[in-house]
Amino acid sequence: MKINVSGHHVDVTASVREHVEEKFSKIASHFPSLIALDIIISKEHNQHQVEISTIYEGARISATGENDVMYPAISAAAKKLDAALKHRKGQLKANLHEKPVSTTPEIAHEIIQEMELN
Repeated sequence: MKINVSGHHVDVTASVREHVEEKFSKIASHFPSLIALDIIISKEHNQHQVEISTIYEGARISATGENDVMYPAISAAAKKLDAALKHRKGQLKANLHEKPVSTTPEIAHEIIQEMELN
């Protein structure tokens, strides 16, 4: 999986890249069909914001995390992305199953009228 990390008013150092790769290694193993993650780390008004977006099985999935410190913001976004990917995977699995068919019960008086009572 390719991880594209960019910073807005933030220097993306080697340690930040290592932390990001460590956090998303679990996601890469759980969802092998993921091709790339786009991560934008920004800092505005002393708040670090992390935006993650990807495409998984035809749907665009994104998550954001926010905190005063950068590393917990990355962790929060990773948790949200993991939950969103699990939700999408569940939706795809649910579409594979046959939907239950609703049958209307026969009404008792119709059954009695059809019976031949002598």
